Amino acid sequence: MFKTIVFSAFGAGLLVCLAVSALQFVTTAPLILHAEEFEGGGGEAHDHGAAGEGIGTDASPVEVHEDGGAYVHDEEEWAPSDGFERAAYTVLANLVIAFAVSLMLLGGMALTGNPIDARSGFLWGVAGFAALSLLPSLGLPPELPGTPAADIISRQVWWLGAAAASAIGIALIAFSRHWLAKAAGVALLVAPHFIGAPVPPSHDVTYPGALAGEFVVASLIVSALLWSLSGLTAGWLHQRLSRAE
Repeated sequence: MFKTIVFSAFGAGLLVCLAVSALQFVTTAPLILHAEEFEGGGGEAHDHGAAGEGIGTDASPVEVHEDGGAYVHDEEEWAPSDGFERAAYTVLANLVIAFAVSLMLLGGMALTGNPIDARSGFLWGVAGFAALSLLPSLGLPPELPGTPAADIISRQVWWLGAAAASAIGIALIAFSRHWLAKAAGVALLVAPHFIGAPVPPSHDVTYPGALAGEFVVASLIVSALLWSLSGLTAGWLHQRLSRAE
């Protein structure tokens, strides 16, 4: 059982890695590179009339995280060079993430004791996307380089709380039969947003504001593909390997 889960997750991870990487290279990657051109408050940002043009004239580079966060780091800190090296590290990171997501989804399905197939895997993937990407992004949307952000510890704590509450809430709604439990699930979905995510010190950015909306939409599309395709492929592979045994 365990070997089948691992092999299925790894096979799904390979396929999902290729699909997600290809989508990133034509959606989020160009937006990130474009936003990085405006870092430092240079002339290009002034020419385009970007908001907050006087901010960050000596700022350090900003790195984007999958959870929508960003942190400032020193110029001396290592980073992959543009081109092949950056693309290679992106693909490698996608492989690790896709394998981990597939493994987590298969593990959850196995714990329920229900049959594992492509349909159930897809539904679990959609639920995972909602709990760990879509709902938390309502408070902390994905951010481009150069976006002001609140303290990283505060954002991480809020994101973890929102993801955990969303996952438990969806599970209560999906698996419980009593209406009180379902109502508690709905309350858990709303609670993190009632509390509110950490507020950034400013909303001024060095890049054209329209890029932020494009990046949020593109990031959510990539995340939806990651979760749904991981569940679908991992469930299908698990069913095939189980029959072969």
